[in-house]
Amino acid sequence: MHLFYTPDIKGNQYTLDETESKHCVRVLRLNNGDKIQLVDGKGSFFEAVISHAHPKACQVEITDAKHEVGKRNFRLHIAIGPTKSIDRFEWFLEKSTEIGIDEITPLLCRYSERKNIKPVRLENIITSAMKQSLKAYRPVLNEMTSFKEFISQKFDGEKYIAHLEPTERKLFSHIIPKGKNVLILIGPEGDFSPEEIQLAFDNGFQPVSLGESRLRTETAGVVACHTVNLINELK
Repeated sequence: MHLFYTPDIKGNQYTLDETESKHCVRVLRLNNGDKIQLVDGKGSFFEAVISHAHPKACQVEITDAKHEVGKRNFRLHIAIGPTKSIDRFEWFLEKSTEIGIDEITPLLCRYSERKNIKPVRLENIITSAMKQSLKAYRPVLNEMTSFKEFISQKFDGEKYIAHLEPTERKLFSHIIPKGKNVLILIGPEGDFSPEEIQLAFDNGFQPVSLGESRLRTETAGVVACHTVNLINELK
């Protein structure tokens, strides 16, 4: 059954936005009476029937709903330096959404080679990945934030920083607690500066390693995402 993103759904009737309407009617050639599935990105899936197949404002009637689908007892927030090649950062967003992540903050660090992002395209990539992987919850993508500004924000959970400096670091997979919120910092291509690492320590972040290999930024983000999800799936 075809799935459409409907973030502001209420009641038993709904009108798809122009983008989803065009995809539904023009691309998929669905018509009145056809059954479709909707997701609001807030934990709910809906089954619906097309009542008016208009290519700009397709109207549907809700026939069934399931709430809190796949709700987890922890939240994962990854703050990461966007890569110089935006394609690689987009790959991270896509894969982390498919695996399972709740919040992403692009970080502007001292050694960042990318100083800005285009949020509209990135939001579309997240939405597409959410639909493709049948996730009921859509990750939040925050605005690009400077490291100094971000590091002092309050966070209810465990805080980690993955860096490459030759200091004592525990293996991330060995210390993740099950069922607790996790925030992990992933640096840009040039890693975090020594000053940024010390600032993280001063704000309660624990230094961790993601393994013996030196990983690209986007790979490190996916590894961290997968590790947290895997640990929480283990009995």
